[in-house]
Amino acid sequence: MNIDELIAIDFHTHAEEPCCGPRDDGYDEFQAALARYFRNPAGSDHDHLPSVQQTADYFRERRVGCVIFPVDSERETGFRRYSNEEVASIAAENADIMIPFASIDPAKGRAGAREARRLVRAFGVRGFKFHPTMQGFYPNDRAAYVLYEAMAEEGAIALFHTGQTGVGAGMRGGMGMRQKFSNPIYLDDVAVDFPDMPIVMAHPSFPWTEEGLSVATHKPNVYIDMSGWSPKYFPPIFVHYANTLLKKKMLFGSDWPAITPDRWLRDFESIEMRDEVRPLILKENARRLLKL
Repeated sequence: MNIDELIAIDFHTHAEEPCCGPRDDGYDEFQAALARYFRNPAGSDHDHLPSVQQTADYFRERRVGCVIFPVDSERETGFRRYSNEEVASIAAENADIMIPFASIDPAKGRAGAREARRLVRAFGVRGFKFHPTMQGFYPNDRAAYVLYEAMAEEGAIALFHTGQTGVGAGMRGGMGMRQKFSNPIYLDDVAVDFPDMPIVMAHPSFPWTEEGLSVATHKPNVYIDMSGWSPKYFPPIFVHYANTLLKKKMLFGSDWPAITPDRWLRDFESIEMRDEVRPLILKENARRLLKL
């Protein structure tokens, strides 16, 4: 990866398709509801969600690097997870543009810890994505610590969804998704107990935006990726912290394919952001965190 040739690094892209052959019951409805939530016309055509290779082609054309990951939510949603090994292997074939993360449900315990070590050592995985709402756990649940310990020892990054989610939005009972698990304040404990493990909180953490900003300000190992929202909708306090106290800890992220980098980057140009801060958010902070 030639970082100098990239215009940005997107810290938040999803591997959606294909997934284990025929789709599971309810998957199409889930994707359709997600598209409505994000007002994403392309996403409503859930028969044509981008593959990992198509994602690589899209980002390469735009000279934007990307962190890509699946989400292991089998236990809570019933949807089979996308193979971590497959995502990492395709990312390795597109190493000029892609950085592989993986996902493991913390409920897998020691088996999950073994998988994490293997993925880092054999597949070059750089970090792990958690979605507390989709996975049904509080991030500071001590049952998850055996997995965090393996990650910390292997030098991996922990990326956590925070705040409200589009998953299940508008569906009956929210598809069983409980938003309470994604309050960023629970990551304060994780940052205390794993002070050398980089932690990235995804999204502006609405409606707990200030809790997220507080954790990132207080804990040196905590960062925020700005994905999941168009920048034009960022709360003023979020923009203020990005411009000042957290200017070296904010990361560009789109939430592809729900939000495209084209849309995010266009809207980012329209908000009040200091000229010296823009390159930090778009590329330099991620470059430093990922040690590229």
